[in-house]
Amino acid sequence: MKRTGAWLVRFAFEQLGVRYVFGIPGVHTTELFDEFASSDRIEPVLVSHECGGGFMADAIGRTGQGVAALAVVPGAGLTHAASAIGEAFLDGVPMIVLSGGVRLKNGRAFQLHDIDQQALMAPLTKACWKIQDQMSIVPTLYRAWVEAVSGRPGPVYVELPVDILMFAGEIGALPEWPGRDPVVDVDATLIESAARQLAASSRPGLYVGWGARRAREQLVALAETLGAPVATSLQGLSSFPAEHPLHVGMGFGKAAVPAARNAFKNCDALVAVGVSFSEVGTGSYSIEVPETLIHIDIDPSVFGRNYPASVAIASDAAPAVTALNHQLLKRGVARDATRLAAQLARDKAAYLRDFRKHGDGSRVNPARLFQVVDQLWPRDVTVVADDGNHTFLTAELLPMSGQRCFISPTDFNCMGYAVPAAVGAKLSAPERDVLAIVGDGAFLMTSNELLTANRLELGIVYLIFNDGELAQIAQAQQLPYNRKTCTVLMAPDIAALAKAMRCDYCLIEIDQDIESVLTRAREIAAAQRPVVVDVRVDYSRKSAFTQGIMQANSSRLPGSEKRRIGARALTRRLLPAGDD
Repeated sequence: MKRTGAWLVRFAFEQLGVRYVFGIPGVHTTELFDEFASSDRIEPVLVSHECGGGFMADAIGRTGQGVAALAVVPGAGLTHAASAIGEAFLDGVPMIVLSGGVRLKNGRAFQLHDIDQQALMAPLTKACWKIQDQMSIVPTLYRAWVEAVSGRPGPVYVELPVDILMFAGEIGALPEWPGRDPVVDVDATLIESAARQLAASSRPGLYVGWGARRAREQLVALAETLGAPVATSLQGLSSFPAEHPLHVGMGFGKAAVPAARNAFKNCDALVAVGVSFSEVGTGSYSIEVPETLIHIDIDPSVFGRNYPASVAIASDAAPAVTALNHQLLKRGVARDATRLAAQLARDKAAYLRDFRKHGDGSRVNPARLFQVVDQLWPRDVTVVADDGNHTFLTAELLPMSGQRCFISPTDFNCMGYAVPAAVGAKLSAPERDVLAIVGDGAFLMTSNELLTANRLELGIVYLIFNDGELAQIAQAQQLPYNRKTCTVLMAPDIAALAKAMRCDYCLIEIDQDIESVLTRAREIAAAQRPVVVDVRVDYSRKSAFTQGIMQANSSRLPGSEKRRIGARALTRRLLPAGDD
């Protein structure tokens, strides 16, 4: 039997249940896209830029609705997509990346788009393959899918030379999809050791991340058994219900809100589930981790990298947390957290009350905005945040209650994520509301993908936090430099831009506009139209995260550097610009 490589890719994707393929066809991949268009189970989606397509595929992987694919031309298409692939790699998000490749058999040099794509993709993916014949395509794609979703998930890359895609070759019998490998059992000895250490502790805490997102019920049970406060990483915000009385918010160190800092004070045992203790998750490594650290993660390579674990358990989160809670109950552990819960409630209320009072009323207070968002949007909304100042304000001020899903670029930290990722999130779960939150600088990077949202008739609300600056860095520049270099934007006409992208536009200038405008925006989205909401945000108050990491990084500077930077800052405040 003979089949083209493109037909075989389509066949494999249909067996694997790959629903969406994002990309832009080119001369090397026209046959491939034609096959996708012939399938009644695969939907090829034209994007405006390959990086946007990668963020769309990433969002499908993050929201847990399967694995999407990115299909790009070799060379420029792959380099355009590299940032999105790197984001998925560092954040542990499954994705299948396909690219065309130059002809294998024509014997010519200097072919179009001819670079070493395997070398380019090796540090950005879990595994790479270059197809050599039609017969190997289906089994390779099966292996690629398993690699993408197994252990710590991530992107995988398959290069498909154009002559193999376009021409038919002998393949023999088509292999059947074998399914995934079985889940490894939890080590009972390690669970017992962890339970023994936790039973001996007096002030335990839980820290949960992205890898714990499918263990919410089990984590609630464990927290209630231990009577312990629960903090999440940024990426893990929706791994624990925010309405639970033991939830403290994002992080627990110097870069956390007061409720978290107070609850974790004198913590003598920590259960960390599905976290790698990365720079963002730890507030620039400013957290204090006790000697008793029970670290549970599917990826054993994270153990001991930044903080030594007293017990390291390589496992999926749900079975390990279930087994640990069972052992604690057998030991009679059942702690009352009434006082802790009451203190958390007081601390949270005080922080929000103080934040809502901030500002002179000439711009939109973030806490007041998020209070209305919390009231208007359902408890199963998908919140897509970009990278920037708004990210951490969202994390601190918008509770991920109920089944809300929060996704955001984290360890690779790409700006420009939210506009295209919201498209992927809406395709992934059309029945759920999708709310994208993006700063004006990040919005300018990928706003072209609003056309994709419009063409697909996706009802997405885009909140553009508009302050005319790259605020996260501008705030960090202010103290040491007393000037903002390359962080002040030439403000675009967002209304005109929205119109150019055929989107509806709304404006929120002051707090009194918030409820009526957001209500209108939801009505527009319900009619399957994307809507851009221009929020003239007040960034004059820093998030607790921003203040914390600035203090943490400053405290690590050698004394001589502190004096040099302090003297420069003082000089620039006293002398006219340019005299220093």
